[in-house]
Amino acid sequence: MKFPKRYAIVLLTFMCTNVCYIERVGFSIAYTVAADAVGTNQANKGMILSMFYYGYVLSQIPGGWAAQRLGGRLVLLLSFVLWSSICAVVPLDPNRVILLVLSRLLVGVAQGLIFPSIHTVLAQWVPPQERSRSVSLTTSGMYLGAACGMLLLPSLVKNMGPQSVFSVEAMLGVAWLLIWFKFASDPPCTDLPKVASKDKMKVQTGGIMAPRTVKIPWARILFSLPIWAIVVNNFTFHYALYVLMNWLPTYFKLGLQLSLQDMGFSKMLPYLNMFLFSNIGGVLADHLITRKILSVTKTRKLLNTVGFVVSAIALMALPLFRTPSGAIFCSSVSLGFLALGRAGFAVNHMDVAPKFAGIVMGISNTAGTLAGIVGVGLTGRILEAAKASNMDLTSSESWRTVFFVPGYLCIFSSFIFLIFSTGEKIFE
Repeated sequence: MKFPKRYAIVLLTFMCTNVCYIERVGFSIAYTVAADAVGTNQANKGMILSMFYYGYVLSQIPGGWAAQRLGGRLVLLLSFVLWSSICAVVPLDPNRVILLVLSRLLVGVAQGLIFPSIHTVLAQWVPPQERSRSVSLTTSGMYLGAACGMLLLPSLVKNMGPQSVFSVEAMLGVAWLLIWFKFASDPPCTDLPKVASKDKMKVQTGGIMAPRTVKIPWARILFSLPIWAIVVNNFTFHYALYVLMNWLPTYFKLGLQLSLQDMGFSKMLPYLNMFLFSNIGGVLADHLITRKILSVTKTRKLLNTVGFVVSAIALMALPLFRTPSGAIFCSSVSLGFLALGRAGFAVNHMDVAPKFAGIVMGISNTAGTLAGIVGVGLTGRILEAAKASNMDLTSSESWRTVFFVPGYLCIFSSFIFLIFSTGEKIFE
């Protein structure tokens, strides 16, 4: 049996997100070790960690536009060339602040092109009945990458130093770049699955992007309430994810007096849980839709609401647990159900605007990136304010606000999605 090319494309985009999140987690781990060694304070650490997101936000909408005009395949190639080159040549020295700021800004710009391009590619290749599990598999690469990074990179830093992480990340980027260049291509119509004649036109128009010369309905997109429901939930998802991704190592070290090197396999469980729940959500969503158990709209709202509400509860319980197992459990539940919620809002781009999925993703991910800028930087300031108030960073009180803010945001966003979202196509 011939292996459909679109499956290979989905697998390659999964590998792409995997490598990207190894880079993001790797920098957080390596920089935290290097910064602590020279006594960098928490506010300055937060500033450097958030620089990536300033660059990332700048290229989201341009990335969607470029993918629409030039094709997602080419834009992904350019992205990997840029960020892999930076990782290969830039030294990780916390005292060279300007160099670190510029390098993280440029890496952010390069990686900001990736997700709008991926959504453009998937909207070209994947028919409607396979969207949920395809997008969920692709995005689950982020979480597997984060899990692998948390498991392997602390030992690499310990044995070979923080700079070694940059070298490994550059090699991974180049390896994926070469594989993508060799195997990726623009989609032929013949790769779409055979379906009944009455559904054939629907599948083909749903799986192929609009011509690159079609006028983009910017005003309608920007003033659409279903689009804003996606945007709000993307912001919240990434606020919670980026705060946990960038500050969990510090919470384990300062709040629980644990080092990542000594935590073994357990430190990767939150991200491994995201990988599992992301794919469970995708398969479940496609099952509910294809078996006509629920409509597309009800499926998206159900999974989004369950994911975000359960995640909120776990986030707010996290600082109450003062044992390593309790903290790992809460962070695993929170991130796992956040990933489940992606089968709601994150696939919704291609429901409402399949021909402009890259553009809508660029707008939505701009909000998600702003969440990284706000959340990562704000968390550093919250902890510095706690220290200024003579609060001990080993106490749960000093960390409560850090985790309660994303918890409240999850509850608010789930209601917004319930009220304003739809699973129907609104942009032809």
